[in-house]
Amino acid sequence: MLNLNIKNETSRLRAVILGTAISNGPTPQVHEAYDPKSLEHILAGTYPVEEDMVNEMEAFNEVFKKYDVKVYRPEIIENYNQIFSRDIGFVIEDVFIKANILPDRERELEAIQYVIDQIDPAKVVRPPEEVHIEGGDVMPWNDHIFIGTYKGSDYKDYITARTNMQGVNYIKELFPNKIVKEFDLVKSKIEPRDNALHLDCCFQPIGTDKGIIYKSGFREEADYMYLVNLFGRENLFHIEREEMYNMNSNVFSIAPDVVVIEKNFTRLKKWLLEKGFTVEEVPYAEIAKQEGLLRCSTLPLIRD
Repeated sequence: MLNLNIKNETSRLRAVILGTAISNGPTPQVHEAYDPKSLEHILAGTYPVEEDMVNEMEAFNEVFKKYDVKVYRPEIIENYNQIFSRDIGFVIEDVFIKANILPDRERELEAIQYVIDQIDPAKVVRPPEEVHIEGGDVMPWNDHIFIGTYKGSDYKDYITARTNMQGVNYIKELFPNKIVKEFDLVKSKIEPRDNALHLDCCFQPIGTDKGIIYKSGFREEADYMYLVNLFGRENLFHIEREEMYNMNSNVFSIAPDVVVIEKNFTRLKKWLLEKGFTVEEVPYAEIAKQEGLLRCSTLPLIRD
């Protein structure tokens, strides 16, 4: 039996599902792009190739081995993108929540069913159909749960809007003792530099009291200020538009003092080292072309 336990984003990691890039399938057609960054690379002929992405994920896996983390991988679906396991489900406390994802990604959940089968069935929930919620938008942070959403009246027109207010309310009902705080995110179908696909594209806590943040990812200044007031401005590393595009906030914490980052994040690395973090660097720039990075390709199951 897997005894799930996720109270925040940074406690010592013990078990995780890491996606896979094996048998990733051909480069998508333009009309198949889920996000503007993938579209940009499809059009430019620079969409990542499978071999490079497999190597990048293997480098990430090696870091988990180094820290003795139990790693589960999805069963391989032929010619299918299974990199971003964060989208398909997430854990809060000891509950596994299946995400209502884009319908044609349902098979990804089936590929991790062997893991879900090891969880107490009473602790596995599936929101009703009208509830849209993806793991990239959900961040447990001790007594808080941060959730990215999009409150525009044109929500249904945005394939980049993945979590709706029904999703926020569903989590509030599931965890009545938590402070559930939603953040209205900036969305764009055409400009990846102005599209916060998920909350982890513009914010992520690290350590015990710090975070990485992109101010312009929030539609409302009040939402940004909520985090500034909660964490303290001096504890937040502010990223710029191009750094947000390269996904500098989409790092992954193995412990409060250990952060895995993409090896080109030089400014972030310098700051982390100054703050006393151990920094593990991996190459992930090819995977980043699909508007996802380290946090997106992990689904943490157990932390201390």
